[in-house]
Amino acid sequence: MQRLSRTRGRPRNGHHSHATRTVLESLARIALSKNIDSSDLFNSLVDAWKQKGSTCENLVIRCRKRTRDSAIFLFTIGQKVVAQFPVPEQILQENNPLKGYIDTMPSKAFSAKNPTVKNPRIRDVEQRMKKVNLKARVLEIPEPKPVYTKLGAQAYVSNVLIADETGTIRLSLWNRQINKVSVDDVIKIENAKVARFRGKRQLRLGRSGKLTVIEGVGFPTTDELKKN
Repeated sequence: MQRLSRTRGRPRNGHHSHATRTVLESLARIALSKNIDSSDLFNSLVDAWKQKGSTCENLVIRCRKRTRDSAIFLFTIGQKVVAQFPVPEQILQENNPLKGYIDTMPSKAFSAKNPTVKNPRIRDVEQRMKKVNLKARVLEIPEPKPVYTKLGAQAYVSNVLIADETGTIRLSLWNRQINKVSVDDVIKIENAKVARFRGKRQLRLGRSGKLTVIEGVGFPTTDELKKN
C-alpha cells in the first residue's frame, strides 16, 4: 500500500498506479476532446465530489455515489452522456494531478483523438489537430508584443482574433505575417495546427502553414459575426 503525503495526498514516490493513470487518462480525454482547461475540469470535479454536482463550461459533472475510498462521477452535455467512471479519493485530494499528467504524456498518446475533419469550421477544431484548413474573417489585431526566441533573437507576435459563423479562435502571427492582414479581411488558412494557450484553443501556422487573404463575397460580415 502506498503512503500518502500528509499535505496533499500525493504518493511519496511521485508515481501513480496503473489504475490511477487510467482514471487520469479518461479525464485527460474529456479535457482535450471538449477543449476544457485541465485545471478547470479538475476543480469542477472536486466541487462535484464535495457538493454532489458542478458544471464546467457546457459539461455537467454529477457525483452519483461515494464509497469508502472513491466516488462515481457522471459527465454529461445536455442529454448526452460523455462518460461515467469511479475516481479514487486519493486523486481528488491531490493538487491537480491532471495538469501534470497532460503536460508530461507522450504526444502520440491521444493520436486517435486527433481526427481529420474535411472542411472544418472553427467549432470543429480540437487541440492537437494538425493540417487544419479553414476560412475566417479577421475581427481584431492586437498590438504586436516583442518576445525573445530561444536563440536570443527579438521577434514580434500578435494573437489575432478570427471568426466564422460557428465561433472564434485566436491565430498566432509572427513578424511579417502580422502585416499581411487587416481587420475585416477574409483569410484562408492552410496546414495550421491547434495548440492551447492560457487555457484557450489557438491556431498556429508553423513552418508548413500558409495564410492568404481572399475575396470575402458571401462570407458573413464583421457585424454579423460579432452578433453570434
